[in-house]
Amino acid sequence: APRRYRYYQNVCTQSYSYAWWDWARWEREIDWMALSGINLAPAFAGQEAVWQRVYRTLGLNQSEIDAYFTGPAFLAWNRMGNLRGWAGPLPPAWHLKQLYLQYRIVERMRSLGMTTVLPAFAGHVPQGVLRVFPHVNATRLGGWSHFDCTYSCTYLLDPQDPMFQVIGTLFLKELIKEFGTDHIYSADTFNEMTPLSSDPAYLSRVSSAVFKSMAGADPEAVWLMQGWLFQHQPDFWQPAQVQALLRGVPLGRMIVLDLFAESKPVYQWTESFYGQPFIWCMLHNFGGNHGLFGTVEAINHGPFAARRFPNSTMVGTGLVPEGIEQNDMVYELMNELGWRHEPLDLPSWVTRYAERRYGAPNAAAAEAWRLLLRSVYNCTGVCVNHNRSPLVRRPSLHMDTELWYNASDVYEAWRLLLSAGAELGSSTTFRYDLVDVTRQAAQQLVGDYYLSIRRAFQSHALPDLLTAGGVLVYDLLPELDNLLSSHSLFLLGRWLESARAVATSDQEAEQYELNARNQVTLWGPSGNILDYANKQLGGLVLDYYGVRWSLFVSVLVESLNSGTPFHQDQFNQAVFQVERGFVYNKKRYPAVPAGDTLEISRKLFLKYYP
Repeated sequence: APRRYRYYQNVCTQSYSYAWWDWARWEREIDWMALSGINLAPAFAGQEAVWQRVYRTLGLNQSEIDAYFTGPAFLAWNRMGNLRGWAGPLPPAWHLKQLYLQYRIVERMRSLGMTTVLPAFAGHVPQGVLRVFPHVNATRLGGWSHFDCTYSCTYLLDPQDPMFQVIGTLFLKELIKEFGTDHIYSADTFNEMTPLSSDPAYLSRVSSAVFKSMAGADPEAVWLMQGWLFQHQPDFWQPAQVQALLRGVPLGRMIVLDLFAESKPVYQWTESFYGQPFIWCMLHNFGGNHGLFGTVEAINHGPFAARRFPNSTMVGTGLVPEGIEQNDMVYELMNELGWRHEPLDLPSWVTRYAERRYGAPNAAAAEAWRLLLRSVYNCTGVCVNHNRSPLVRRPSLHMDTELWYNASDVYEAWRLLLSAGAELGSSTTFRYDLVDVTRQAAQQLVGDYYLSIRRAFQSHALPDLLTAGGVLVYDLLPELDNLLSSHSLFLLGRWLESARAVATSDQEAEQYELNARNQVTLWGPSGNILDYANKQLGGLVLDYYGVRWSLFVSVLVESLNSGTPFHQDQFNQAVFQVERGFVYNKKRYPAVPAGDTLEISRKLFLKYYP
């Protein structure tokens, strides 16, 4: 391989994708990592159990700890100091199960020659620390995202306070005693949080303190840091600030993940991270959203340009999606590029990919993939893959329906894949891709029907509104739900039942299921990050998105009938009850697929193919 590391995982993936995994699922993932040549990855399970031990040693009581940890579906943001307490506390059984998982994860990863990255102390502490040590110098941070201080505004310990080293070293020593170490540690102090001061001397002190607490427990420590903050708040992180933070750590004792390098590389404007080693990463996905997407040209050329950059300190490539189990092809391509010395010929690569994926050559399938490659998978410029389709967003009269590609290419790929069904129908990967491409076509159609609904409403054409709204709510969305329900990987029940399966009591099962439901819908008590982690799943399309659209259409119809204007604010209040109602509806969803994928796709095709 041309470079030392091939990295995988994002801190957020721990919550968006791995939250409910058992050992059997982890084992499959680690096998896939080995088969893909991944040799550097986080092992983050079980850290709360160790933190709980440390907090108890420091003198905190259980209620103070319970008020700090979030529920399992939100731990990623608790670890980065963004959230506290939301959807918690963590039951004792959770800690035991996660510890047991972590033992197996690190053992298996190491046995396959991978370097594990362990969590370290970034400076965030529970409020209880201030009760036990009243003279400690800690500052309360502001609210994160759309959360107020009820569940956000955590405390950050001043890096110069002696307790910083005490807590950081205590935690790491305890962790190393438990799991051993490969000497690489992860900590993110300022993830989407503005530091208290932009003074370079202060920023250097912070990074120096974080590193010192690592080195205090392990003299060979190397700090792995996500470089997301630099491109997320570029107004704050000017070159002087970036340099101060990075140079607070001895050169070579830090590895920076250039996290969103395919769209917003940071190495180019920081002189290759001012001499610290970095890994060129493809972020690709936010929130684990479904939706075909890729930036294939950018990833085919980006890593090679980074290697040629003057005085480049690039030491590897990485995959860092916020959520997995979507767009397999993009990850296969990125993994392969980690082993290449120059860019690939993409059309011929994707032709071979289709053959490998389905286990047999097929002209129609290959042509479908070449169409997808040049269209939906080739977003250029600054591309941010949040699925903004009206399908998965709260309805309004100002929704974004723009596409970065030619919609007809996806419709044609759909036609071609269906035509390959007779030959490839027995392939499980083919059936999965057929659902995914049909789902994408349906998502495009939802956008078209939305535009018809909006036009009809704005021109006061009630019959047209009833027609378009009726087709969307009573046919297209239920048909899409049927399609998704025919494949196990597109079932809401799979996500919810996997959450319940972790529980050791009915009460835990209820809490975990609410965690799982809230994450993919409201993301917070009041829709704080509404639909950020949207998914297209059988059950969710019908009972969440479908009910929302039904309400929207009926409110528009009522508005035309009564001659009163449509008020978005009033609609938002009403639709929030629908969204919240879904989270608490207690309905059990099947975890086993029903119906024939090919038949359902064909039926949709005959009805809707433009």
